[in-house]
Amino acid sequence: MTEGQEAAAQAVETAVEAAGNWARAGRHAGVAGAAIGVVAAGAAAGVAIERMTVGRGMRRRARLALDAAGPYGTLRGTPGAAIAEDGTELYYEVDEPGVETGRPEKDDHPGKVRNGKGSKADRSAKPVRGKEARAAQEAQGGLRKRLSAALGRRGTAPTVVFSHGYCLSQDSWHFQRSALRGAVRTVHWDQRSHGRSSRGHSQIDGTEPVTIDLLGRDLKAVLDAAVPEGPIVLVGHSMGGMTVMALADQFPEYVAERVVGVALIGTSAGRLSEVGFGLPSMGVKAFHWLAPGVLRALGWQREIVERGRRATADLFAGLIKRYSFGTPEKVDPGIARFGERLIEATPIDVVAEFFPAFAVHDKTEALVAYDAVPALVLAGESDLITPADHSQAIAEVLPDAELVCVPGAGHLVMLERPELVNEHLVSLVERAGAAARSSRHARA
Repeated sequence: MTEGQEAAAQAVETAVEAAGNWARAGRHAGVAGAAIGVVAAGAAAGVAIERMTVGRGMRRRARLALDAAGPYGTLRGTPGAAIAEDGTELYYEVDEPGVETGRPEKDDHPGKVRNGKGSKADRSAKPVRGKEARAAQEAQGGLRKRLSAALGRRGTAPTVVFSHGYCLSQDSWHFQRSALRGAVRTVHWDQRSHGRSSRGHSQIDGTEPVTIDLLGRDLKAVLDAAVPEGPIVLVGHSMGGMTVMALADQFPEYVAERVVGVALIGTSAGRLSEVGFGLPSMGVKAFHWLAPGVLRALGWQREIVERGRRATADLFAGLIKRYSFGTPEKVDPGIARFGERLIEATPIDVVAEFFPAFAVHDKTEALVAYDAVPALVLAGESDLITPADHSQAIAEVLPDAELVCVPGAGHLVMLERPELVNEHLVSLVERAGAAARSSRHARA
């Protein structure tokens, strides 16, 4: 038996066990629990085929796929913490202009990961030197020089604040952080119960469910702590974009005074309960009806589910790729695995806590608060989570916004097509910087 065949056999054996674990974990959800077992078995078949056709050596080499700036997800800045209204500690990091490196001396600062741990490979891998790495490095260097020249004096330059999506962390902005690093002040934060932020206090004690409005108030707490003065450019992906909308809904005066630009990437202003996720039309209603209960049941069985996830870390890689990338077969394996690790780091009970908030999310009217500033609305045309027509609907409310629909890209478009996203983001910050200077001169 060949190495690939042995790996495939092991994958099938592990998958059968995992399918049983998932089904048992979902027993309180009735038929939905059985459906989870079927999905697990189906995912296992894909893993088995991949292991038959992709040798161990190739998989090992794929882990070395790195970008020009360093290992994915290991860029670090000056740490800080904001305190939300319920006492939850919200972890953030600041990258200052003129500083392209800058990492904490230790990775055990206050706010250290509470919900998941970065892989050892993430922390220890070293950059690969080659033509592609040098080309990427040169391209990023060009963007930084261009941005530094356009923004001019630091007193008028905006701070760019990044808000990440559901089941991700601030590290999902790795390529954008690398491109802007040293040229402009940036803030990257972890949403409550994600990344290095604390579990939501009001969710632990059951006093308040997760809502998009609550996340908007969390963002306000981070802005007050990390950007007490000066112009701001807000960048949000998926749930992070909804968070940016919730900020405008609850603090319109603040937005009018401080925000000089906004980027809404792969996100939605509402109607998420209608999204089909690529399922047959008859299955869409069933999914939206069953999903909250299934996730809640899995959350009650966290230990069983998490054991299954750890034991079969790559079992659902095919599903994650399908819903993260529009063309998964073209995505660098290292980037694909990085996306998987981000998603897998979110505990199942946190997944369950946040999911119901999306069905009732509706911030279309709040979008008008951003109509007066430069705006970028960007989506992957093959996004199955927040389809491109949701971004088109946002652009209709913001007619002066730059609308970019990326052919073939999926939900994690900032990882799948980083060069394109970086280019449009730098252009937005340039326009926002010019708007901030004009506004300052007008007030003077």
